[in-house]
Amino acid sequence: MRIKRFPTLRPKRFLARENGSISVEAVLIFPILVWTIMAGYTFFEAYRQNASNIKAAHTIGDLISRETREINSAYIDSMEEMFRLMVVNHADLKIRISLVLYDAADKSHSVNWSAIRGGYTEKLTNANIGQYQDALPPMSDQNTLILVETSNTFVPRFKVGLDNVELENFVFTRPRFANNIKGNV
Repeated sequence: MRIKRFPTLRPKRFLARENGSISVEAVLIFPILVWTIMAGYTFFEAYRQNASNIKAAHTIGDLISRETREINSAYIDSMEEMFRLMVVNHADLKIRISLVLYDAADKSHSVNWSAIRGGYTEKLTNANIGQYQDALPPMSDQNTLILVETSNTFVPRFKVGLDNVELENFVFTRPRFANNIKGNV
């Protein structure tokens, strides 16, 4: 009779014991805790980099909007350098700055000048401005606006389920002092 009780008595006693349960719980929870901290850091960094990209694009648009003199290649190079200094991650930086004119009679936009730096391959032209028709704000006749497009690739430090993300910004600013900023870029 004692032999039959032995196999069932030992597992019950083992399950009733509570010493060592904290160690088992720590082994189970620690990887989840580490992953949660790494994921929080990674997502926070992605949002921080996106915010710095937007701030840089707004700053570039604001600086150009205050110009009354002609914009040249050296000026655009300095805007690219400022963009590089303002963002943390320099992976695949791209910048395109354009001055867009609206014609109310044709209900169309035209590009006065456009400059690219970094990885952009083509300037904004009258042929491809139509793809931005819905994104541009309402404008009065013969009014211009400065269009700043920036792009940067966020590369996460930890692999927590987030792949490389292309952070693209599209910012427009109205010129402050001169309606038509000359460009020789």
